[in-house]
Amino acid sequence: MADAIAIYLVNAEELQNDHPDSLTWCQASGFSGQVGKSCLVPDAAGKISKVLVGRPESLDTWTLAALPKTLPTGTYDLAGMFSTHNATKLYLGWQLGSYNFDRYKLTKVGPVATLQPPENVDLTYVKATTEATYLVRDLITTPSNNMGPDQLEEITRTLADRYEAQVAVIAGGDLVIENYPMIYAVGKASTRAPRLIDLRWGNPDAPRVTLVGKGVCFDSGGLDVKSATGMRLMKKDMGGAAQVLGLAQMIMEVGLPVNLRVLIAAVENSIAGNALRPLDILTSRKGTTIEVGNTDAEGRLVLADALWEASSEDPDLLIDCATLTGAARVALGTELPAFFCNNDETTATLLKAGLAVDDPLWNLPLHSAYRSMLDSPVADMNNIASGSYGGSITAALFLQEFIQTEVPWIHVDFMAYNLRSLPGRPEGGEAMGMRALFQLIKQRLA
Repeated sequence: MADAIAIYLVNAEELQNDHPDSLTWCQASGFSGQVGKSCLVPDAAGKISKVLVGRPESLDTWTLAALPKTLPTGTYDLAGMFSTHNATKLYLGWQLGSYNFDRYKLTKVGPVATLQPPENVDLTYVKATTEATYLVRDLITTPSNNMGPDQLEEITRTLADRYEAQVAVIAGGDLVIENYPMIYAVGKASTRAPRLIDLRWGNPDAPRVTLVGKGVCFDSGGLDVKSATGMRLMKKDMGGAAQVLGLAQMIMEVGLPVNLRVLIAAVENSIAGNALRPLDILTSRKGTTIEVGNTDAEGRLVLADALWEASSEDPDLLIDCATLTGAARVALGTELPAFFCNNDETTATLLKAGLAVDDPLWNLPLHSAYRSMLDSPVADMNNIASGSYGGSITAALFLQEFIQTEVPWIHVDFMAYNLRSLPGRPEGGEAMGMRALFQLIKQRLA
């Protein structure tokens, strides 16, 4: 585009050698090619002639991600030639950095700077990833009064219509009739009926990929009520459902040749006269009995019923995503998702995929010696461990009890929310590990 302003990635040496006409201005501006810094170079008329951006030693998704909101509004063009891998990363980062959530603001956010697609970019992937990430962010950041189980169902149906998928929903008392007793037990105290949302798409003869999402649309803690501080961000407790919907959208938009199934256990963990009580005993879809040691450990209960159903079809890969434990955040912080996996080859592939697409996860062990911490004297299991240590591991071990034999399974325990703003990752709801999971599915099954 003729009137687009060129952006040059430069280190200190390239600045000296390739832009000698800009050195005086850069020196006055304090720019010497530092990573994370940029310099707007004017022409003789005072208009921007080019933008110089510090080049990191290794280009990543976030190299240009701060620029859409820091550069003056206009159209820009990335100078130089890049491989498809790097061009796609750089353009995706720009798109992710252009995101705004202003649904509830009277004054809407103005336009941001735009970047022309660079040569060699994989536009299909960038479009699919950007739209899916925006979907995940929007769903999680939306407050619970506008994002309940019914809205999750509506959004799933909208996706199904867009991609010619099929959706079935079991809601309210029908969950008991259809043998999803723990989903019903957790959600029955809410005025918004609990439900299991079931989406199917793709060729039935293709490799089977099943995604399961924790859709707790608000978590009061139940009768074991959370503190005000602990409850403050609980609109994000449906982040697992949001992430599997985003991942499903990526798969369907790109058209990966898989047989996709998405199961979302959508509930609100509320307080009422019929709420689940501490030390109640539930019978799961599997048939095992669960003693409720704490009503605030509800996510694993709803996931258990969904996972038993998901693994019953013997999928080639089963993935669940959940904002499951604070223990995982204590171990790894809020920006690095934990994952557990029962297959060493899948574990190694996911770790490599995360690094390749700048969307890392960290593997924690399914340490079987801790399984006895979930024993109950009056039921087959307790939903919480007997001790306070290793909470993310014991939660994963609880879920593993509902994975049928030999099914390759990944459990992602993540924050789903940025507590600080970084380039391309604004404060608010966030997809964490979604691009890595997509890469894994593409490499292993598609």
